[in-house]
Amino acid sequence: MRPLIFVVSGETEICQLAQACLEEAGYRVRIFSSADVLAEAERDCPALLLVSLMLPEGSGITLCRRLRENRAAGRIAVVFLLDEDTEAHRVLVLESGADDCIAKPFSGRELVARVQAVLRRLPRAGVPAQTQKADLVIDSWAMKVLVDGEAMPITSLEFRVIDYLARHRGQVFTRDLLLDAVWGDTQFVTPRSVDACIRRIRKKMELDPARPAYLKTVRGIGYRLDAVAEWQSAVNKDCNCVVCANSTSPANLLHDASAKRKRRSA
Repeated sequence: MRPLIFVVSGETEICQLAQACLEEAGYRVRIFSSADVLAEAERDCPALLLVSLMLPEGSGITLCRRLRENRAAGRIAVVFLLDEDTEAHRVLVLESGADDCIAKPFSGRELVARVQAVLRRLPRAGVPAQTQKADLVIDSWAMKVLVDGEAMPITSLEFRVIDYLARHRGQVFTRDLLLDAVWGDTQFVTPRSVDACIRRIRKKMELDPARPAYLKTVRGIGYRLDAVAEWQSAVNKDCNCVVCANSTSPANLLHDASAKRKRRSA
């Protein structure tokens, strides 16, 4: 069956353009003019929502956040339609849980290409995630990461970064979000600390760090991990982080202890 896409916008012309382009590309499309689509998404489970930032009855940001909090529909991809292609708007929608965004006016080719790119990063419809070949194997208790079957030399901090990004595969994170999620209350760190850590990981993970296949930079925003991961130990993959704050894995215990020592010494 062809993937289903919901287009949520109060602008009739935008809805019609998106519908025509996506249907021509082989997708099924349903159009909604307000943010009240959560029940429909739970029932019909579309592959992706194409959402305007501003809606006649509600906000696209609120809709996206409600979707991410919903157990039944939380894994549906979300792409925002932006009236202004500004860094502030891009960061806003990505922090709300969106997978990508596209500025208006857009061409049909760009819209289809972005939708296809987002859907490629997600598990294919009807294919269980465990049947997909894993690029990374993560052992949370041993704090080990295997890349294409080979053990990767890694520090505890690098492990936490990889583990967090892998649990949110395909989602873009700003440096500040990663600092909050992984470094937590640790003092004397800056957004540049994230850049340095990412560079070290790429040198160990990627065949060509200058052209990364797994750990991507989203220019002007932050970082995204596209690698498919599987977890060797029994851990809660569907975390609500700060770095799976409810987990008692060694990585998190070590992180908590380190943070406490730094706070005491401050």
